[in-house]
Amino acid sequence: MITTLLRRDLSRLFPFAGRGGASLPLLFFLAVAMLYPFAVGPDPQLLARTGGGVVWIAALLAAILPLDRLVQEDITLGVFDQLKLRNVTAESVMAVRLVAHWLSFGPLLVLATLPAAALLNLEGETLKLLLLGLIAGTPGLAAVGLMIAALTASLRAGAALSGLLLIPLTLPILIFGAGALARGDAASIGFAGAISLALVAVTPFAAGAAIRAAREG
Repeated sequence: MITTLLRRDLSRLFPFAGRGGASLPLLFFLAVAMLYPFAVGPDPQLLARTGGGVVWIAALLAAILPLDRLVQEDITLGVFDQLKLRNVTAESVMAVRLVAHWLSFGPLLVLATLPAAALLNLEGETLKLLLLGLIAGTPGLAAVGLMIAALTASLRAGAALSGLLLIPLTLPILIFGAGALARGDAASIGFAGAISLALVAVTPFAAGAAIRAAREG
């Protein structure tokens, strides 16, 4: 059952699975990387000094885009009710969906960072810290996104509220991830990774409880 759920979630969320909107996070991320040099000018030193932070902000905003597809549709269609009849807990479903959500955008954003880094004049140790930070931080971004999607699924203005909630809740990851670039300190990436792991551990239970509340409401 777990494998079936993962395959289903990936088919719905993965960027090249035939759902045009699902590729928006990757396209948005690349668009920001391409447009930023035009906005601030071609100064290589300025781009190298600020480009890493721009990549982190782009990754954060890209993580917001698929939130409306994570939970709402399955609640409307009664998918969670059907899974409950098969003794599949909401926590298990959310744990699988968290993995699928991260796989649908996290690795691709890390790979897209390479061409983005060329546009932003990021290289050497800075690029290494940026890649490591995104690897450590994107699971946390996915976890917060899924948690918020579950909490707001039953609200009429859930999509708009999701974006407003996600940005402040992901600030610790952003601070440590982008801070590693400013200080050249790999230890900050460890803090970002620790926060990310804590969010990944908590999210299936928080999201599962929110799903039950939405179904019972």
